[in-house]
Amino acid sequence: MPVLKIENLTVSFDENKVIDNLSFSVQKGDVIAVVGPNGAGKSVLFRALLDLVPYLGKIEWSPGLKISYVPQRFNVEKDFPLTAREFLRLKSKDQRKIMSALDSVGLKNQNIEHHLLDQRLGWLSGGQLQRVLIAWAILDNPDVLLFDEPTTGIDVGGEETIYNLLKKLNDEMALTILLISHDLNIVYKYANSVLCLNKEKICFGPPNDVLDPRALAKLYGGEAGFYAHEHQN
Repeated sequence: MPVLKIENLTVSFDENKVIDNLSFSVQKGDVIAVVGPNGAGKSVLFRALLDLVPYLGKIEWSPGLKISYVPQRFNVEKDFPLTAREFLRLKSKDQRKIMSALDSVGLKNQNIEHHLLDQRLGWLSGGQLQRVLIAWAILDNPDVLLFDEPTTGIDVGGEETIYNLLKKLNDEMALTILLISHDLNIVYKYANSVLCLNKEKICFGPPNDVLDPRALAKLYGGEAGFYAHEHQN
């Protein structure tokens, strides 16, 4: 039994189809990357999976699954009066769980956790805030994590750290992860399956099998040569 089965999913806004007749399934422990150009329906797909937009077709999750979501952007003003500790305690009052989650995202053993936890969210660096958001996401031991471009606004070194963290969580907790990414190098390195989406399904399967020049040309048009060249290097 897959943890997620999607059949003939169609999402429209004002008669404009954003996702058209999409079908695929997800197995437990999969890391699936969703790729495609801007406006391809990637974030809308996540919103449909979270039942935040109306849709036609079927989205069937395994019964009893816990699903957590980290958005593409979480903009916090510097004067927003909530510390990282207070933010995490909104979800759990169990200090052991909070420390365990911080440990999982690589913050507990850096001798900065107490200092960081007492900082306002708006004072954290992009990488620190993203780790706190992931800690929040795993506090209740979810079965599935949805990440909408998890490294938006983070420098290249920080991107690698975040993706290594996601791989670690997948390995250690058998988490099923769906992530949106624009970087095909990341897809080849971390995902066991890729969904190529441009309003409709262009391809789905292991990256090395389905990301061929024809699929890339259909997905990205004139940019396909750049993406193919990136992978060859």
